Amino acid sequence: MKQLKKSAKLANVLYDIRGPIMDAAKQMEEDGQKIIKLNIGNLAVFGFDAPEEIQQDMIRNLPNSAGYSDSKGVFAARKAVMHETQKQGIAGVTLDDIYLGNGASELIAMSTNALLDDGDELLLPAPDYPLWTASTSLSGGTPVHYLCDEANGWMPNLDDIRAKITPRTKGIVVINPNNPTGALYSDALLKSIVAIAREHGLVIFADEVYDKVLYDGVKHTAIASLSSDVLTLTFNSLSKSYRSCGYRAGWLVVSGDKRGAQDYIEGLNMLSNMRLCANVPGQWAIQTALGGYQSINDLVCDGGRLRRQRDLAYELITAIPGVSCVKPSAALYMFPRLDPAVYPIEDDRQFFLELLKETRVMLVQGTGFNWATPDHFRIVFLPHEDDLREAINRIAKFLEQYRLRRKTVS
Repeated sequence: MKQLKKSAKLANVLYDIRGPIMDAAKQMEEDGQKIIKLNIGNLAVFGFDAPEEIQQDMIRNLPNSAGYSDSKGVFAARKAVMHETQKQGIAGVTLDDIYLGNGASELIAMSTNALLDDGDELLLPAPDYPLWTASTSLSGGTPVHYLCDEANGWMPNLDDIRAKITPRTKGIVVINPNNPTGALYSDALLKSIVAIAREHGLVIFADEVYDKVLYDGVKHTAIASLSSDVLTLTFNSLSKSYRSCGYRAGWLVVSGDKRGAQDYIEGLNMLSNMRLCANVPGQWAIQTALGGYQSINDLVCDGGRLRRQRDLAYELITAIPGVSCVKPSAALYMFPRLDPAVYPIEDDRQFFLELLKETRVMLVQGTGFNWATPDHFRIVFLPHEDDLREAINRIAKFLEQYRLRRKTVS
């Protein structure tokens, strides 16, 4: 029988957030085992409900949702996004500069497909949200990872960014707040990145999906607000700040000097038209979400559920011998380090597969986020405190057994 093989375009595509470890977890669940999933930021399964006013607005507008919308999206939703950019200080955004999508994910793929030719390079952070690397590869581009420095609170290394720019570099991706590290970038750092983009004629791709999930009173600055001349594409969605992952409601805003980018924008329009439109019911939630009560603030404030769970996860994970972690200032994740002198891991995917089988706790290994060395992992701190404590205690026992085995062998 002739064997059908996957496209060669998938050779460099990695998405271990939903990869082999998750496949193993599904099999374990089918066998009747209960898995604690710390692998994905899916808020609904942990009891984080979408605001009721968003749900009600979608329900009321369902009769208006059976037909296609404008390919760029529902007028009211795009206007709400435009008002949001004005609040953020992003200059010169019109309705035509806003595209609604099936989550930010669709728009990320659309933006790289419209820009990159075979061999073009896109600068991406390491560690990164792996969809960016995958979309770059699928678009025919070459992902080039610049280092985020753990010793400096996971801030991007500006010298490393400069060193990796070549004549084929088309743009730079900035994930702020960062997934998977939870880092938040300072205005000074963002201005430096803008200056580099300006000097080399790069497009800035700003993934700001976690811009409202902020702890300890920190403030987020939209990088697009820091220039009016550098072409910037900003991505956001309802998924995290409004606990609406399944609604698939995201947006892309094009700002900066668009005069030299008309052909690229035409490409964005072509791809937007080809998919006809984004999910219409989800679009109706955007205006209500952006203009309504910002309940995310109740979750991230002192005493709020997300804040408490972040603090608990950080306290428990850093109490494990040989495990260190930069405390996240934002988002839903932390990216702990396993000291290689204590945990000399060669294959971190296999290591965390074994951890899953022994503990029934699912995590994603650091190399799944395009981190080069097998010495990190991402933990999601969304479960209720009792479940979170149970999960990290199981991780701690697994690591303790690992250390004891090493002592016995040595």
